[in-house]
Amino acid sequence: MGHLLSVNVGLPRDVTWQDKTVHTGIWKTPVEGPRTVRHLNIDGDGQGDLAGHGGEHRAVFVYQIDSHRYWQNHLGRNDFTYGQFGENFTVDGLSDAEVCIGDRYRIGGALLEVTQPRVTCYRLGIRMNEPEMAALVVKHGRPGFYVRVLEEGEVKAGDEITLVTSGPERMSVSEIDALLYMPGHPRDRLERALRIPALSPGWRSSFEALLKQERKDGATTGNAGLTIASGPPPAWRGFRPLRVSRKVRESGNVISLTLEPTDGQPVAAALPGQFVVLRLGPTSAPVLMRSYSLSGQPGAAYYRVSVKREAHGAAGAYIDDELKVGDFVDTSAARGSFTLRPGGTPVVLLSAGIGVTPVLAMLHALAAEASTREIWWLYGTRSGGEHPFAEEARGLLAALPHGHSHICYSSPDPKDRPNIDFDDLGHLDMRMLQGLNLPRNGDFYICGPSTFMSDLTAGLAALGVARNRIHTEMFGAGPSITPGVAASTRRPPHLPAGLPGSGALVSFARSDLSVRWGPTFHSLLELAEACDVPVRWSCRTGVCHTCETALVAGTVSYRPDPIDTPADGNMLTCCSQPEGDVVIDL
Repeated sequence: MGHLLSVNVGLPRDVTWQDKTVHTGIWKTPVEGPRTVRHLNIDGDGQGDLAGHGGEHRAVFVYQIDSHRYWQNHLGRNDFTYGQFGENFTVDGLSDAEVCIGDRYRIGGALLEVTQPRVTCYRLGIRMNEPEMAALVVKHGRPGFYVRVLEEGEVKAGDEITLVTSGPERMSVSEIDALLYMPGHPRDRLERALRIPALSPGWRSSFEALLKQERKDGATTGNAGLTIASGPPPAWRGFRPLRVSRKVRESGNVISLTLEPTDGQPVAAALPGQFVVLRLGPTSAPVLMRSYSLSGQPGAAYYRVSVKREAHGAAGAYIDDELKVGDFVDTSAARGSFTLRPGGTPVVLLSAGIGVTPVLAMLHALAAEASTREIWWLYGTRSGGEHPFAEEARGLLAALPHGHSHICYSSPDPKDRPNIDFDDLGHLDMRMLQGLNLPRNGDFYICGPSTFMSDLTAGLAALGVARNRIHTEMFGAGPSITPGVAASTRRPPHLPAGLPGSGALVSFARSDLSVRWGPTFHSLLELAEACDVPVRWSCRTGVCHTCETALVAGTVSYRPDPIDTPADGNMLTCCSQPEGDVVIDL
């Protein structure tokens, strides 16, 4: 039996942190008298970031006075108050090592069920003025836990806490927390956790991803429960010179390069949809780095990339005007998680413009295996003059017994033939897709301009397509993930303010920016932020893996060490520093 020492509430507020404005509800203040606990929170309380906190399964956060005392001793502090850790309930008893997921407790007039441990979040570090706090609560096994409200009712400080029902499988909060964040992820424990009905949907999906990862052949690396699987480890680190053996014009503004090894060592088979990074060396400008999806048949003895020449694009102009057959191009190994899923479900390949390249590789793979799956090839461009791979795609579709094609031209040339060269006038959008009777139980692969992808993703989800069956690939820098930080005007990537550094050269491949490392930065994440390179993060202490990204070339060290290592060929930007020149897929 335990006791409720304090009920703590607080509404979200804006706070200044590292020259940013953060919207957060982590400041909680004790209240006098009873408060009603409701299905989504407590009267007078609110959550600032509903993507990471709040909702039915995270209605109330509970932390123990014993953990308060533990951290005061560990951190050498004596300034803690109730609500110090953002908790709604400060309790005596109910340790994370003893409370189990699925346990039900009666407090006052409310019936509560334990659903998950605390989510790691940088805002705990802000509240505690301890930047590594999100990692420390995991490392020390003291995360605290969330409950959902089965019966609403009044609670007040001094109420007894009574265990009503014990959860099945008897897996404690600290055990569940370690199962996700710490290395190992034993299969039998994952299966046990998934047998607990009360486990929140987010943690359930993370454990399901880890269980699938465990089933892969060979050794597994990385943590699929925290980040999208990155595919197999890259076949080689850094760059390898490959010779341009062919240069083919596919349309008025698209050129394909065939890149072959000359050292007697084959290129590793790429998965359909993966990309490579090219390091290009024009004579009149600094070295250029670009990421290009592979457009040829996966498993070939060569790589094929197809490049669109943009109006002011330096890389496309160099490839078109200067690069010649016989030249060598420094090339990374194939990598990426935007890949064709095996199985028998229908496949819908949606692309626009140069976004055709990764889905063309998928079409090659389906044709090579004479797939009997239902396959839809949907493509949009301006006109026949800007329609690359038209004949190639038609030939591949002809080999598929259940293949369908629908081509849209938004501004066809007079010579473009309706119902022969293209099927519809206009843009490939949801209005057009709704008339095609697409299989909603299929896997949808989308690549093209960012608005094209976001509009189709939202539209397909609204039609009932499951989110985990909608897959997208972003050309260029991806969107930032910076939870709780107020939006600001996005600037193009640039050199950081102040005197240039004199250390290792850090190249952000997707942002076309190379910067010297300097002592003013504690991590590669901080350097990227200073350059306005789009980044993704949440904990900023090596726990959550939101910042995990591909390390194309070079090596990094960590301070602090991440709790679980990233996948082979990847890195965590939030706690890493370069150990020499590096190339990062940002």
